[in-house]
Amino acid sequence: MKYDIVTLNEMKVVGQSTVTTNEKGKALTDIGQMWQHFLGKGVLESIKNREDIQTIGLYTDYEGDHTKPYRFMCAARVKENGNPELEERVIEAGKYARFVGKGQIQKIVGEIWQAVYASDLKRKFDCDFELYTNDSQDRNNQTIEVYISVE
Repeated sequence: MKYDIVTLNEMKVVGQSTVTTNEKGKALTDIGQMWQHFLGKGVLESIKNREDIQTIGLYTDYEGDHTKPYRFMCAARVKENGNPELEERVIEAGKYARFVGKGQIQKIVGEIWQAVYASDLKRKFDCDFELYTNDSQDRNNQTIEVYISVE
């Protein structure tokens, strides 16, 4: 899968997070539960000052590479945090490898991450994120962009 290198400006996001690991498939369960709670319990709809309809899956606080624990956050981009009960994070400005896919959400996300793991990117393991554009009502026809922080 191809990617391009882009430079992003800083973004502020608000949401909820958990610490997880890729070991023994734990992240698949934890991240799925986070999304179910975030979307199913109305957390997303409660976020004030949202910049757009997009949602973000944010990976931060890596304790090493992708085999070590990290923090995952379900979030939305905001102009300013109007939700003191939710966590606020900053996606740092910088250089990112951008992977883009379109199709069924879980399938495309899985394919993109497999391409990331198979790539020769010099990852920073600093801040990576999935951008769900929400460009279609059809969950089988979504555009998803994954941004990987690179050196």
